[in-house]
Amino acid sequence: MSADNKLLTPEARAAALSVLEGWTLVDGERLQKRFTFADFPGSMAFMVRVGFEAERLCHHPNWSNVYDRVDVEIWSHDLGGVSALCVELATAMDRAAG
Repeated sequence: MSADNKLLTPEARAAALSVLEGWTLVDGERLQKRFTFADFPGSMAFMVRVGFEAERLCHHPNWSNVYDRVDVEIWSHDLGGVSALCVELATAMDRAAG
């Protein structure tokens, strides 16, 4: 985990959510979003692209895939809430989804 990874304040979480399209905050501690693709290969390609980015960040999502859908939750397990790396990974996921 990056030494710069810190829990976001409530104000910082609100600011992040205002620019993260479609993401919601669950129980005040997890970012959540459903990505939908044209088909199964599209959803799997997304997961592979994001997997490399998550590994680079050393910050991994909780996610599941059913055919054309990928449901995602992101939080810092070590810190117990939404951190700077969570927002960075969510932004990378939005880019990867196109």
